[in-house]
Amino acid sequence: MSLRIFISSVQKELELERAAVAALIATDPFLLQHCVPVLFEREPPSPRPAKQPYLEALKACQVYVLMIANEYGQPDGEISATHHEYRRAQQLKLPTVVFLKGAKDDSRSPEVRALIAETKKDGYTYKRFHDREDLRPLMLSALQRMLADEFSIRATAAEVNEGEQLIEAASTFESTVLADVSAEGLEAELVNDFSRRISGNTAERISRSAGQALHARGLAVRGPKPDEFQTTAAAYLLFGPQPANRFPQCELLADAYDDVRLTGQPKGQAGINAPLPRALEQALKFVDDHTFHPRRVVGLNNVRLDEYPTAALREALVNAVAHRSYDDRSRKIFVRIFRDRIEVASPGYAPKPLTLAKLRRGGYRPCSRNPLIAQTLATLAVMEQRGSGFARMRDAMLNHGLEEPKIDQQDGFFVVTLPGPDGKYDRIRTPACVSGPVTPAIEAQLNDRQKKIMIEAQKNGSVTSGWCRKVFGVALLTVQRDLAGLIDAGLLEPKGKGRNARYVIRTTQ
Repeated sequence: MSLRIFISSVQKELELERAAVAALIATDPFLLQHCVPVLFEREPPSPRPAKQPYLEALKACQVYVLMIANEYGQPDGEISATHHEYRRAQQLKLPTVVFLKGAKDDSRSPEVRALIAETKKDGYTYKRFHDREDLRPLMLSALQRMLADEFSIRATAAEVNEGEQLIEAASTFESTVLADVSAEGLEAELVNDFSRRISGNTAERISRSAGQALHARGLAVRGPKPDEFQTTAAAYLLFGPQPANRFPQCELLADAYDDVRLTGQPKGQAGINAPLPRALEQALKFVDDHTFHPRRVVGLNNVRLDEYPTAALREALVNAVAHRSYDDRSRKIFVRIFRDRIEVASPGYAPKPLTLAKLRRGGYRPCSRNPLIAQTLATLAVMEQRGSGFARMRDAMLNHGLEEPKIDQQDGFFVVTLPGPDGKYDRIRTPACVSGPVTPAIEAQLNDRQKKIMIEAQKNGSVTSGWCRKVFGVALLTVQRDLAGLIDAGLLEPKGKGRNARYVIRTTQ
């Protein structure tokens, strides 16, 4: 069971810090295993009326985090809602940590100073922070220590190191708030899918708005008006209609060449400007359209093979969009198809402590510059966050009959190269899951003659009634009955009439 961590503060004043803490818990691998961030404004509405609903939400939590800045908040009776939350947490005997924003207390109101004094009287020491960037490592350390002391949940040395490395590697770009972009300006279909995946039940999904869904995972902050949410750069890249219009570096440039090197006359080019989940699909389609697909007869089917395994291509592309440096505004991701290989180049080298040696060896712990983007893509089932991406890419290439991928760093780009068959298509292995129009159920309904007719049509492109009579030595009526059965099954279609009639594989079902 995950521990619920109640994050308490004046909402509007510390909105960015609240979002940062929630995002930290949702992206740090150790905290994500054991904790759930709870911000009252993100909670689904209560089915029953409550005088102080924020205190009801607090009752279901196991840990209390208090952040104090300059504002006291609107009074709810004699004291503010935040003050009520603190006192109720003490009544519930919840493990408590206190964070204080700013180095000096002179500018704080008397009510805020009284709240700080009350926490001191109760025996709490507090950590000071300047902004959300230095808050994150302090919060991570405090929560790790609390989980160990209060619940005997201890992070391993590797998990502690991984959390610190994630914070160190993380870019500030993705958490930048776009004050002029509301949640309603994003692609509704994608946001609704995301909301469905993070909702615990149908009622929660129905009651939660798009902004609330993004807010729940640190992808949006509350705006100046009630029920208004401003998106982060991460949300805009993931769900914005054309994110490269605002951030040109987010466009994917795809080129295809007939040669083994760059030339001035590519056979195909595309600039892909779409929300990341759709951009990935468009990039895969570009590769599919500009690579060769040999045909191979498998049983009664003539199947279409891929020059490159889709699993390896997807892994290379996902790695590029999830882990690239978006702070580098002068470079874009390049997808280049050559006669003998495909290259996917993304801006920025592997973030520390990852090295090329570790990535090549495999078994490394995941680390991302863009944990919000990576976590959201994982939520959408577009990627995994287990540090096994390159191993899966390698396995997909080898299982396809190709050489393993190569990874390198040059000229500020991280480059993944997928070696191709270079015209030697016989080396491509037929996937075990390959299928065609003749399913096992349909094959079971065919007689031996019809099976042989299908094999002949697959090998030579067509079959005639004359060929059937000659090979099987049966009457024309029998041949016509066999061919009619294959036509009715949607496997063959006639071309021409009379003696010129022939029967070909039906391409659409």
